Amino acid sequence: MHSNERERLILEALAATGFVSYRALEARLGASPATIRRDLTRLDAQGRIARVHGGAMLAENPPQLLGTPFDQSITLNLAAKQAIGRAAAALCGPGEGVMIDGGTTTLQMCTHLAGLGCQVLTNSLHIVNALLPQPDTRILLPSGSLFREQNIILAPAGEDSMPRFHAPKLFMGAAAVGPQGVMQTDVILVAAERRLIDRAEQVVLLVDSSKFESGSGAIVCSLDEVDVLITDAGIPEAMRSALDKANVRLIITN
Repeated sequence: MHSNERERLILEALAATGFVSYRALEARLGASPATIRRDLTRLDAQGRIARVHGGAMLAENPPQLLGTPFDQSITLNLAAKQAIGRAAAALCGPGEGVMIDGGTTTLQMCTHLAGLGCQVLTNSLHIVNALLPQPDTRILLPSGSLFREQNIILAPAGEDSMPRFHAPKLFMGAAAVGPQGVMQTDVILVAAERRLIDRAEQVVLLVDSSKFESGSGAIVCSLDEVDVLITDAGIPEAMRSALDKANVRLIITN
């Protein structure tokens, strides 16, 4: 297929919703990842699209993350989040390397990591700020663009921005969790979290029980990709059963 035809199909795909994922373009164009990267780079340079993590958006729609801004969601269910964060930090050993995805619940882990001498890879500036007072905690960041809505760093589509760093455990949050899987409000976040999941040996999900009530969003992963889920006592019985069937270890905080 000629480059002009691929460009037309890319722009047609974007016209529907303003965003198209990288995987969707591969299926639509039948082209190699390298070819698609070159096409997106060329269109981006022309100002016709904007490359973002996980795909591309129309240039007149600058990328912004959907969902509740961080400074608003930080106060919601705070006591439950603090207990969940404390339980999550208890899973970390001295000197261990861990990945902590940005979020208001994962942030609550940070104060409890003091003194452990952990190495932490995170995409969240909020988490960086919380860890900075800990002289024994080593902090690593990926490269990419800053999304101010959540104060997280996301890389352009198709680029591997992660440092050469091995961390067995990934701690992450979610916008919603249901029998169908773990969900986020924004496809940009889905692509970023998939990259972290693919690097992890163990996925630890931190969610308060309100996240089981809003079962809609873009699916990040299925339940059987989660190893441990930490939540509060408000988790519905049906969700307990779904986690048990998926062989997810469930930790209930007080």
